[in-house]
Amino acid sequence: MIELDNQTETPIDTDPLERIAAALTDREIELILTDDETMRTINREQRGIDKTTDVLSFPFEPMPMAPLGSMVISMDRVHSVAAELGHSEAEETALLFIHGLLHLLGYDHECDDGEMREKEHELIESFGLPKSLIVRTEES
Repeated sequence: MIELDNQTETPIDTDPLERIAAALTDREIELILTDDETMRTINREQRGIDKTTDVLSFPFEPMPMAPLGSMVISMDRVHSVAAELGHSEAEETALLFIHGLLHLLGYDHECDDGEMREKEHELIESFGLPKSLIVRTEES
């Protein structure tokens, strides 16, 4: 279900991500793991924002047999945030994957009435993960 393009040297176990994806969709997801420099380029070219970020999601047009979309995660950010917050890189990757997957499914925390935050909270509890991206952002 996850088509992985790991452009980094960080090994990744996709089994936990596959379980998260299966809880939400039966469609394929393209997952690209990259570095901050590439992420900054993608963010600048696709969103006009000239800075790096942790996760970007690009939903595809709904068509039969088509993947749900493409998600890009910066492993540089995974390493630094996991170290800063004291949890594992696998947990940080899972948190970003959940966040990105919810965007692929149409959720948008910037304009909804808390639906994405609620769904993210439900998923992180279900999968035994630390605080979500949205919760961390709201606390800072």
